Amino acid sequence: MTHNDQGATALPAKVTDNLPLDELRHSVAENFSSTVAELTKLVAIPGIAWDAFDATHLDTSARAVAALIRAAGVEDVQILRVAKDDGGPGGPAVVARKAAAPGFPTVVLYAHHDVQPPGDAQLWDSDPFVAQERAGRLYGRGAADDKAGIMAHIAAFSAVEKVLGADFGVGVTFFIEGEEEAGSPTFRTFLEKYRALLAGDVIVVADSANWQVGIPALTTSLRGLVDGVVEVSVTSHAVHSGMFGGPLLDAPTLLARLIATFHDEQGSVAIEGLVRNEHSDVDYDEATFRADAGVLDGVQLAGRGTITSRLWTQPALSVIGMDVPSVEMSSNTLLPTARAKISLRLAPGQDPAAAMAAVAEHVQSNAPFGAKVSFVPGEAGQSFATDTQAPAAQAALWALGESWGVRAVETGIGGSIPFIADLKEIYPGAQILVTGVEDPDSRAHSANESLHLGDFEKAIVAQAYLLGAINNGALAEHNPRPGS
Repeated sequence: MTHNDQGATALPAKVTDNLPLDELRHSVAENFSSTVAELTKLVAIPGIAWDAFDATHLDTSARAVAALIRAAGVEDVQILRVAKDDGGPGGPAVVARKAAAPGFPTVVLYAHHDVQPPGDAQLWDSDPFVAQERAGRLYGRGAADDKAGIMAHIAAFSAVEKVLGADFGVGVTFFIEGEEEAGSPTFRTFLEKYRALLAGDVIVVADSANWQVGIPALTTSLRGLVDGVVEVSVTSHAVHSGMFGGPLLDAPTLLARLIATFHDEQGSVAIEGLVRNEHSDVDYDEATFRADAGVLDGVQLAGRGTITSRLWTQPALSVIGMDVPSVEMSSNTLLPTARAKISLRLAPGQDPAAAMAAVAEHVQSNAPFGAKVSFVPGEAGQSFATDTQAPAAQAALWALGESWGVRAVETGIGGSIPFIADLKEIYPGAQILVTGVEDPDSRAHSANESLHLGDFEKAIVAQAYLLGAINNGALAEHNPRPGS
């Protein structure tokens, strides 16, 4: 992986000159051992929001997080939930508020306290719910995703509250969700019910990753998603392949020919009308990508442009399921119908409805040999792109660079965080920042999930710097500080 280390982000002197950066860093360092100890206690709670697991652990987890926020000095702390569509209870969310002083903005700090199931215990080198420190990393389920995000929020808030005292006028709302790993089924309903309670000028989502150990990142783009089912039909019923094969091609063969039209000769998505962009701030060298993805020797990579642009800012189409007989159940028959489900990742800025229409048009326009084809639309999700010139993003990039001592890079994620679209829609005026504490070795969702403790401390310092900068008027274009 490579990046350009030049051109660190700067903020106006009136924002940074009076910031007690050394005191904030010292406060974080002074309390870091207790921060890790509290994180260790959170890891021990197996709060999993999937229906197959004991939901009482989620309640225990929520209560533990609420107690930590109260101990940090926030008095207004609630555990809230809304019902799922089926009437069952949603995951418990912790919402805590420190009101803003007159004229100061409010920052919402998001993370989630539920975790992924541990999976096969044999693949873990230690008990997934007993946090263990080894070689500067803390191992355990949720140690990185996302209980470290919770502790980063709490520890940064505590440092700023301690150092700035009565001068800390920024309002802070903690929003710690309890069902993110289960797909946030009640997230939209929760936002709509508690819209006013969760309103803020800046929303910090601590659920992403840094570029690598020692190099911080602000996640500035997420791809959107559409999917659907393509069906190809050639006859009204199955017929004998010996009696009719030759003049007539079977449905799976024609489906394969249709699928082949989705990409050009270089492997780029060939559907007309889709947004695609180049990304040049950082790149992923091919050898590292091949090793990380487990690409077999001799398999060529697809597409054009940098690898990061192919991952983050260009569309990517995959066939994720097919309805054809298995080899074991095959017979000498020309099949009348075959189906495939496709998943199309969308570049930031792409309208999902337009992308869905483009897929449907492509399918109809490329019907092989006049076969009857159809496309049944499935789910659609919005992409996300940060305005990196906005005051909050500039402040975040500055804070990350100051904390680590190297320029923060702007990275994307090839996947999607669906609830970001809900935040954008419910709070269109809020600036959304996607940060995180993970690194490429964290193995979130996998066995031996871990957190790099050195970078964890730097992440806390960076968030303290961000809160301090906002308190000092970094959002002045939108929220003038009193007397400025």
